[in-house]
Amino acid sequence: MSPDKSRDAGSLSRRQFLKRSAVVAATAVPALTVARGAHAAGSDVIRIGMVGCGGRCTGAAGNAMTADPAVRLVAMTDLFADRVQGKRNVLKKQKPNQVQVDDDHCFSGIDGYKKVIECVDVVLIACAAKFHPMYLKAGIEAGKHVFVEKPHGIDPAGIKTVAAATALAKQKNLGILSGLQSRFHPAIRETIKRVLDGQIGKIVTIEENFIRGPYGSTRRPNNLRELEIQYGNQYRFSWLCGDDVTQSLVHNLDRATWALGETPPVKCHGLGGRSSSQNLLGDVFDHHSVVYHYADGTRLYAFCRTTLGCYNENSSIIMGAKGIAYPNSGRITGENEWRFSGRGENPYVAEHREFLKSIREGKPLNCGDYMGRSTLVGIMGELSCYSGREVTWDQVTKSDYYLLPKPQDCTWDMEPPTKANAQGVYPVCATPGRTRNV
Repeated sequence: MSPDKSRDAGSLSRRQFLKRSAVVAATAVPALTVARGAHAAGSDVIRIGMVGCGGRCTGAAGNAMTADPAVRLVAMTDLFADRVQGKRNVLKKQKPNQVQVDDDHCFSGIDGYKKVIECVDVVLIACAAKFHPMYLKAGIEAGKHVFVEKPHGIDPAGIKTVAAATALAKQKNLGILSGLQSRFHPAIRETIKRVLDGQIGKIVTIEENFIRGPYGSTRRPNNLRELEIQYGNQYRFSWLCGDDVTQSLVHNLDRATWALGETPPVKCHGLGGRSSSQNLLGDVFDHHSVVYHYADGTRLYAFCRTTLGCYNENSSIIMGAKGIAYPNSGRITGENEWRFSGRGENPYVAEHREFLKSIREGKPLNCGDYMGRSTLVGIMGELSCYSGREVTWDQVTKSDYYLLPKPQDCTWDMEPPTKANAQGVYPVCATPGRTRNV
């Protein structure tokens, strides 16, 4: 199941939208038994903070506290103040002894992430994906370990920021944990290991599907500022989420890239657009198909769709010369049949357990290389769908293209990047054949 299944519905009440407050001045958290920036050997408490108070970051905080009973949640921020208060109450009920967020460490607004970073050891980032690279880099520069949800960027420029943060984290011996939780799923891990060991022979073709209904609210809220509508419904606007290949299909593309030995594609071509007759909130596409070509002749066929009332499937199907692997169900058919029979474990908890353990041991995990690579594979496909053109790996790795506005230029009072017409309909974010990106 995708982590996004646990996300908030995305719609906010008028009270929630309009009751945003200025960022609260930071007050130092009482000193705990963790060295600033890196866990001290032999200490118990690790302080975590949330950047984003939607369903995914709330889930990540709960997962971290479940994974390690010595974890303490001490700071939270979101663009909307009511979200912070609401999620603090939710988590306090779930983990009453581990949630220690006082009012002085509840922040809101555009710059709230800076306040959280100041007073924690591990930063949990799960908000609008546009901001993920910038917040990741800020956390590493401040000497903190960072969990960052997928997608790890929405454009080539963002992935360059991720790469720089990854390199800096290695220099500082800091950890980066990716929200691509398949890498910590026991059945998927064992299946991919067997694929890499040759159990299905040479991979010939991979089929990836992430087809389901839309994320978030699909109806336009009334009596709200346009920019608040867009900030509050990130999955419906491409400038915030990067659209669905990058936002959702990235899980599948990460599994495929893993199975292919971290080999990136040579080129791709994609199709996409808005086909639904329904008047849905936002400017994103509702269907994408991407074909990736690899140097050895392998092809990856990847599909995502967010249309209501249609057939749904979330699957990875790896077809080799000697058999077929189904990582999501831990199964291989063909000449060497096999089925996973090991102990199952929640991958969302497992990733935090391994990450926190590695921090305590002074050898923090750094997922930056593979998470940047897999995200860029997704971005490559998205840009091909938007432009209608073939995109090569060489082009996308060299590109500095970004979706306007730059994350550092975003404010509460800027001109909205897109606007609805009198009927509440937004122009679709791209026109294949005319849009230019890479």
